[in-house]
Amino acid sequence: MPVHTRVQLLSHTSTVLEFLLLQSEQRLDDGIQFRERNRKILRCLLSWVRAGCFSEIPPASLPTHPLLNFVFNSLQVSSSFDVAIEVLIELVSRYEGLPQVLLFRIQYLKEILLLPALLNRDEKVIGGLAGLMSEIGQAAPALIAEASTEALVLADALLRWYLNLISQCLFKCSNYSSSNILKEAFFPFKILDLPLFYHDVKVGLRYHDWPFFIVSMCLLYDRCVAFPSEDWEIADSTLQFWCSLATYLLGVEVGKANKKTVEETFSPVFSALLDALLLCAQVGDRGLNGNNGALNIPDGLVQFRMNLEELLVDICQLLGSATFVQKLFCGGWTSADSLIPWVEVETRMFALTMVAETVLKDGNPFNFSVIMRLVTILSSKAPDERKGFLSIVYKSVADVVGSYSKWISSFPSNIRPLLLFCASGITDSISSNSCSSALRKLCEEASSVIHEAQNMEILIWLGEGLEKGNLPLEEEEEIVCAITLTLNSIPNKELKKSSLARLLSSSYGTIEKLIEADNEHSLKQNPAAYTQALNSAARGLYRMGAVFGHLATPISTDQFEEDTVLVLLGLFWPLLEKLFRSAHMENGSLSAAACRSLSLAVHSSGQHFLMLLPKVLDCLSTNFLLFQSHDCYLRTAAVMIEEFGHREEYGPLCISTFERFTSAASVTALNCSYICDQEPDLVEAYTNFTSTFVRCCPKDVVAASGSLLEISVQKAAICCTAMHRGAALAAMSYMSCFLEVSLISVLESLACITEGSLSAVVIHVLSRSGEGLISNVVYALLGVSAMSRVHKSATILQQLAALCSLCERTTWKAVLCWDSLCGWLRSTVYISIYDKVVNVFTKDSVFKSRIEKLTVPQYIPSHTEVQSLPSEYLKQGEAETIVPLWLEALASAASDYLESKTSDANRSDHVHMQGKGGRMLKRIIRDFADTHRNVQNPT
Repeated sequence: MPVHTRVQLLSHTSTVLEFLLLQSEQRLDDGIQFRERNRKILRCLLSWVRAGCFSEIPPASLPTHPLLNFVFNSLQVSSSFDVAIEVLIELVSRYEGLPQVLLFRIQYLKEILLLPALLNRDEKVIGGLAGLMSEIGQAAPALIAEASTEALVLADALLRWYLNLISQCLFKCSNYSSSNILKEAFFPFKILDLPLFYHDVKVGLRYHDWPFFIVSMCLLYDRCVAFPSEDWEIADSTLQFWCSLATYLLGVEVGKANKKTVEETFSPVFSALLDALLLCAQVGDRGLNGNNGALNIPDGLVQFRMNLEELLVDICQLLGSATFVQKLFCGGWTSADSLIPWVEVETRMFALTMVAETVLKDGNPFNFSVIMRLVTILSSKAPDERKGFLSIVYKSVADVVGSYSKWISSFPSNIRPLLLFCASGITDSISSNSCSSALRKLCEEASSVIHEAQNMEILIWLGEGLEKGNLPLEEEEEIVCAITLTLNSIPNKELKKSSLARLLSSSYGTIEKLIEADNEHSLKQNPAAYTQALNSAARGLYRMGAVFGHLATPISTDQFEEDTVLVLLGLFWPLLEKLFRSAHMENGSLSAAACRSLSLAVHSSGQHFLMLLPKVLDCLSTNFLLFQSHDCYLRTAAVMIEEFGHREEYGPLCISTFERFTSAASVTALNCSYICDQEPDLVEAYTNFTSTFVRCCPKDVVAASGSLLEISVQKAAICCTAMHRGAALAAMSYMSCFLEVSLISVLESLACITEGSLSAVVIHVLSRSGEGLISNVVYALLGVSAMSRVHKSATILQQLAALCSLCERTTWKAVLCWDSLCGWLRSTVYISIYDKVVNVFTKDSVFKSRIEKLTVPQYIPSHTEVQSLPSEYLKQGEAETIVPLWLEALASAASDYLESKTSDANRSDHVHMQGKGGRMLKRIIRDFADTHRNVQNPT
């Protein structure tokens, strides 16, 4: 709310608080009415707390304020507990003195609320108190790191009570099929209890923090032990408390001696917290469907584990990576002759993955023998044995292998077992993603070791089986990437070629089967078989593209064999050309796969593909004309232009391709924002192609396509008004790119601009299209989606203003000048005024015939590409102020832009928007969009 309103409101604080206090002291005989009235009092108080009413109360009197007592007393009433907790949380978050005040109320909270709630399993009360404790920890973490003895007795009593409670739970809780979790929960509390036995020695413990530590930690344990449930909300709600505390401790600036004391003080606490988190994060039987044993991890547990990463990293930093890892590996299960508790192991592997970045950064490798033991045991199990929970274990171990691949692959003896482990895990849907990722990382780190014959056989065998594996495409790409990276490092040229042939054999086979003339008719007679053949061919194309994509990044240039790429091209392109010429390309997935594979092959082979450029562009443009819903052909053509468009000898080819795309019926139909919203992918693909053409082709080639440029700029101006954010921004990006190229050309030829040159062409294009460009850019600032377009709109207007200003210095100012821009802006603004006048007068039949005979004023544009603003767009009197305000800002912004382009210091720094004029223009446009966001954008 405005400041003056808030001040006026808070001036009534004393009156309101007195009224609420008076109401709270009154008693009613009717219990229901009494409780309902108290709830209303609390709701009213909550609103005033949020308004800041307690800021008027002296901090010293706050602990004894009668309304605070009323709030605490309301905690005991079930009907008002939730509102009272809200009030306390709001107070804690707003007033620094409240956490200390609440410290003295811990005894009350414990005896009156927490203990009965734990015994009665009242999740509402436990959840509310957990939220309050978390808020205290976040609001005042410094309290926990400062000395205080006031809470010692409370902490000791509370801790011992919890030890009693958990001890009883070992015998009374029957909701779990096993009591192992309960027994494990008991141990960390014993550890946490030990420092309290030494309080007489004063070893540096900061005692006042124990109530918060113990309550929060016991809520975690209690939720896990005493309240078996699929809801992790209470445990999850305490994480932010611990994160706030850990962040404070890690960032606290103290001397070395004090820092050591802090570490010694809190290490046992966070060590015990780690035990608690590992316990709460266990999947175990909760991840299995009781009826059929299928995996079904509760969403709450999944979210809880995701939220643990930050806290686990903080604990790792506080304890030190070596201590953290050692703690994860503690226990009898790490010895070779002991049974492995898979539930516990899975959680510890999960935690080890979460802290991988921190451990690797510390640079202290640990003993991987335990990991390799798990790898060997899991990979040796039959597929049926790995079903159910073991598949989750497999996944977690694979995540560890991938995260620590650099260290674990440094031992050559580990390579073969790791490859077998990954290959075996890829066959399971749960672990396949982690195993394929781990395989790629291993091959990236140790390709020079992995390319040995016995290891290569495993990889090639894995690659040959992809056709039958039916893995997700991203996982197949990871595997093909791993194999190709290893093949890059093979020094034997013939072995490399034969291995590549084996890897791609099945991919080639699926495409050949599809395009064989004898099979085509029979396949289409069987829809199911035809669909399967199309899918297999598409997957084969994706695998081929992955091979090409990673051949482009060999381990070293000395090992890269160019003739290997030539051999692959010799097999790849004839097959792909036949596919492009076939009717099968009507299938969108197959077209997308073929275009992606082609794009990656072009990037990989570079100049080797140059001789195929005419055929490739012909296939792409022809297929787009045949299947105009497949925008992938436009995108792939843009890749070809980007790679080879700079070569002047192929200029006519690039122009003819541009012309074919622009003449397509689907592109021609982009004549209103409604159509653009229906075809956003087409808009993005076409404007991306035109941007690439303008940016990459030589100036003479761009100049020779003047009519196409004019059409494309007009299309982009229309498309920028689309409601679809991606389509509008893509269109604006092209307009900005076009204007940038135009400005550079005019600047370079400022002294002499000849007819037919690029500078002359763009001046003609803008003189005919500038009016539509301005009106559509302004129109794009209408409605709720306009704010995302402010920056690009400001840039386009600044560039256009700079061009118009620049042309004033040339002999072409009769074609394009500053007055042109002024006229376009006036036309855009005054159309709405004219429309309003017409709308008013045509309501009267007397004036209707006269209005219809009126000549359209000169400032109203007649071009069909101009987008007139809705008559209700501008507010009363706004048109008279917009034009001069905007023109002043545009003039200043144009000056900034030209200065940035002519100054050697700023030429490449993109600082034009940072000048005073650029900033002013952007601010004006942002304000304009903000004040008109509620105007409906008609389509």
